[in-house]
Amino acid sequence: METHPNHNHLYEIAENQAGYFTNQQASSAGFSRERLSYYASTGRFIRVQPGIYRLVQFPGSSYEDLFVAWLRTGANSVISHESALALYELSDVLPGEVHVIVPRTSSRRRSGIRLHTNRLRPDEITTRECLLVTTVARTICDVAASNLPEEQVSQAIQEALDRGLITREELLTQAERRKGRTKQMIISILNAVLL
Repeated sequence: METHPNHNHLYEIAENQAGYFTNQQASSAGFSRERLSYYASTGRFIRVQPGIYRLVQFPGSSYEDLFVAWLRTGANSVISHESALALYELSDVLPGEVHVIVPRTSSRRRSGIRLHTNRLRPDEITTRECLLVTTVARTICDVAASNLPEEQVSQAIQEALDRGLITREELLTQAERRKGRTKQMIISILNAVLL
């Protein structure tokens, strides 16, 4: 006996994800794979990638690649590093892969996705464009630690300060959690910004 699909439940799931959802999420709302295929063929759902769909009522996102990566890596994943920098519009660097921080128990291989298993504190995670993302301060420290050129880190810091996305104190607090080169780079940039 087929369960009846709960369109309202699926809508509630997708609404919190800019209209995107996975076939597992659809299944939890009572949609069989056959019904998903049917709705995709009739134009009610848009099949973005295998296993990932979007409700047609929601416009496509300019961050669709981030949504796909986030949904592929699971609810506990967080957009990070250069991808988070791009989401905040703090860099003109276009990363070749989507950077995501995942729990240590996650699978290590995903095409087009760069997985990081760094630990995140609750105060280092926020939401932007319906995506879980590292905070601006955490993002800047992550890219500084991952060898993004210093001039690009400096540009991101200056832009974030100018736009009020972070304070000097927030960035210093995050830098204090780092060691060596990353901490020194952040402090040096902040000192130069004050001049």
